[in-house]
Amino acid sequence: MKILTGNSNRPLAEAISAYLNLPLTKASVRRFSDMEIFVEIQENVRGEDVFVIQSTSYPANDNLMELLVAMDALKRGSARRTTAVIPYYGYARQDRKSGPRTPISAKLVANLITSAGADRVLTLDLHAGQIQGFFDVPTDNLFAAPVFTNDIEESCNNQAVTVVSPDVGGVIRARAIAKRINADLAIIDKRRERAGVSEVMNIIGDVKDTRCILVDDIVDSAGTLCNAAVALMDAGATAVSAYVTHGVLSGGAVARVTSSPIDELVMTDSIQATEAVRVAQNIRQLTIAPLLGEAMRRISDEQSVSSLFD
Repeated sequence: MKILTGNSNRPLAEAISAYLNLPLTKASVRRFSDMEIFVEIQENVRGEDVFVIQSTSYPANDNLMELLVAMDALKRGSARRTTAVIPYYGYARQDRKSGPRTPISAKLVANLITSAGADRVLTLDLHAGQIQGFFDVPTDNLFAAPVFTNDIEESCNNQAVTVVSPDVGGVIRARAIAKRINADLAIIDKRRERAGVSEVMNIIGDVKDTRCILVDDIVDSAGTLCNAAVALMDAGATAVSAYVTHGVLSGGAVARVTSSPIDELVMTDSIQATEAVRVAQNIRQLTIAPLLGEAMRRISDEQSVSSLFD
């Protein structure tokens, strides 16, 4: 078993390497003067079970290309099996035709990864579960819920808690966490006028005098989360915190979160934190290295991955 990483999230790869007590495979991932990506594996990988850790986060196209080139290098180096470990799967929000003459980019990227030589894919909290079906190779979609549940139980200290889905599409995810911590569930009914802009319309459920925990898979502009937090506080919530798997946080999102009623935004380290995230007082990261590392170990040993969540 060998672990290779690109440049998208080296700290996470190093944490997974430490968990598995395996050194990262020596490799050179660099760019030519015209920004072409070049990958050179500096160890023998013939007959090896190789895991390539690479989030396709910002800059999404560069990081995706690093992943594709690295897998091609492994295939040509006669690796026995190559698993693409993608903590954050970019383009996942383009999982269907949203209008006439629009792409389904999540499927296109799945085709690219498969064609580049991936024998298996390991990812975390896909935006839509059906994206697993876009791949023609076995795909494991892990869930951050157990990591979040442990942190919620430690931080809430037996307070009355309501888990809130910021939109109808995230109800299944929020319900899973509410069930784990035996909490009530509420739903934000919103109307999106255009991409990146949302307006809270209604709160389905009673949040008065409870600590509300917003649960989502991706926070990008943070407009939805911040609008939801305002609506919850107006409805009588005592406090609002948010647990989100993937902290994209583009543009002015960090400033938006720090000036919002959100007590704390907790994210995983599926995407490497920027300097703005690291210095923000109400944003915190939880590591998913043990979760990914254990899943990788089980895949290599041909053991059950789903039992991680029993």
